[in-house]
Amino acid sequence: MINPFSKLGISDDVVNAVKELGFENPTPIQEQAIPVLLEGSNDFVGLAQTGTGKTAAFGLPLLELIDFKSNKPQALILCPTRELCLQIANDIRNFSKNKPNASVVAVYGGANIMQQLREIRNGVQVVVATPGRMLDIIGRKAIDFSNVKYVVLDEADEMLNMGFQEDINDILSTTPDEKKTWLFSATMPPEVRRIAKNYMENPTELTMGTKNTGNANIEHEYYVVRARDKYAALKRIVDYNPDIFGVVFCKTKMDTQDVAEHLIKDGYNADALHGDLSQQQRDKVMKRFRERSMQLLIATDVAARGIDVNDVTHVINFALPDEIESYTHRSGRTARAGKTGTSICIINSKEVGKIRQIEKIIGKKFTKAELPTGFDVCEKQLFGLIHRVHNVDVNEEQIGQYISRINDEFADLSKEEIIKKFASLEFNRFLEYYQNAPDLNISADERERGERGERGGRERGERGERGDRGRGAEAGYARLFINVGSVDDFTRGDLLSFVCNHGRISGKAVGKIDLKGVFSFVEVESETAESLLANFKDVQYNGREVRIEMSGDAPRSSNRGGDRGGRGGFGGERRGGGERRGGGYGGGRGGERSGSGRRDRGERSGGSSEGGFRDFSGRSRDDRGGSGRREGGDRSRRRS
Repeated sequence: MINPFSKLGISDDVVNAVKELGFENPTPIQEQAIPVLLEGSNDFVGLAQTGTGKTAAFGLPLLELIDFKSNKPQALILCPTRELCLQIANDIRNFSKNKPNASVVAVYGGANIMQQLREIRNGVQVVVATPGRMLDIIGRKAIDFSNVKYVVLDEADEMLNMGFQEDINDILSTTPDEKKTWLFSATMPPEVRRIAKNYMENPTELTMGTKNTGNANIEHEYYVVRARDKYAALKRIVDYNPDIFGVVFCKTKMDTQDVAEHLIKDGYNADALHGDLSQQQRDKVMKRFRERSMQLLIATDVAARGIDVNDVTHVINFALPDEIESYTHRSGRTARAGKTGTSICIINSKEVGKIRQIEKIIGKKFTKAELPTGFDVCEKQLFGLIHRVHNVDVNEEQIGQYISRINDEFADLSKEEIIKKFASLEFNRFLEYYQNAPDLNISADERERGERGERGGRERGERGERGDRGRGAEAGYARLFINVGSVDDFTRGDLLSFVCNHGRISGKAVGKIDLKGVFSFVEVESETAESLLANFKDVQYNGREVRIEMSGDAPRSSNRGGDRGGRGGFGGERRGGGERRGGGYGGGRGGERSGSGRRDRGERSGGSSEGGFRDFSGRSRDDRGGSGRREGGDRSRRRS
């Protein structure tokens, strides 16, 4: 019987390698893309969701088109993150293991560049790289791309989101004009369309499903809670799913670390993955997650790209992404390779409108779910335990030597008593914790007030474009004018970093950031405003003086309650024997505003997002990532 991959035109040595990896049949994207790419005569745009087998869709044809008798680079694959770079390189090595003389080099930040240079000098046909480290190597004149015939841009939308447009231009300018460019992406925003227009000539376009839509095997749910209850809601969702193996997404590196630390303190098996970790630390975290010795991975958008781990049951959005399209990538961490999964959003009442926007983009409706009660959680945990006991594998040889002693210990107990006591070991712990657990679901009246506030906020924002300098800051905050904006290539995250670094304040002291064209407005806690203004004396950006001053607005009458939460750290629930923590997540201003719109750029941070800040236990911490650090410090560029 002819192998399905052979029917697509793949040679026997590659087919045999693919079979050894356990792949019997091509996925839809592979089935459609491979015959087209094997022709090697056209540029190509492939749109498909994460987890659909895009790496093999372009990797297998590359192996058929490359001349392995030559040791010169013939294919360049660019991708946004270290994890994805390593994953692609390992996959292609596995696919090509029966090809004599095949060489694949992974080039990424955070690893020894001298080792990568040695591998390149020894001869290589396929280079898989992140843009920052690739530019470093090009700058050293250590690689010759004159023989490159194929360039693959994988996860193109995310590379643009991370600000790699200029780097991609610089890298592609070193490759021959007659090369073929293959672009793969999960979504098709206008920026990706522009890449296709700039770098490709009449590309063949293949779309699996509808553009920008989500995986059909994923169920989407959202829970509406007060922002101060977000962390308690997260714990309750996890407790209600005893067998959860999931990824929890936060907006910022700081939030990621804090959520992970508090979960660990509360007895959960969790760890954080973000751009400030060294490569060794990242590898250690991912090894634990892949081996399932860790139940929850807490990650930023950037750090989680390239995570290809099977059987992830849940993706939990602790904070919605700033860019709605990023939701598609987040949810794509589950339901990979045709399996099913659940994507959960924990939101406040003002974010319901954003859920509706996401629904339009992914083409699927969300289910509004109610957080389980304490009794529901206890019941679910009890029967989860009973299910595990019923299905546990018994090592007869090892346990046999202890059976007589076990029987002696239970001699005075009946079968029913043994079952009750055994089940109570786990049940009592959750029963004690959830005995007086409050209802975390907000009432219909609160939802209505939140939705009215969201609509009113949008209307005020539209009116405010004409009279922004007359709008007051929220109570307890001072509104500052600064003469830099989007024309200076600032994003809100860049501006947050710029203000924190030069003003020497913590990111937690920053409220709303209103980015305009040639100027912007930044709200900071009133007590920090004077010191910030003093620290900004003589600051310059691109050779011009930066002017920052009070906008002269009076504070609005607002109690900053409700969705902001308290100042007492994470939620007031604790898990069996753990330390009880009062207040709400966010250390004072609520989880959903903790990053103040900052986008965690991970591989290319554009500056430290936080100076010294105080964590939830009151300890002083320093979270400087280094100004302009990108890809683990492999290439620096000052942006301020």
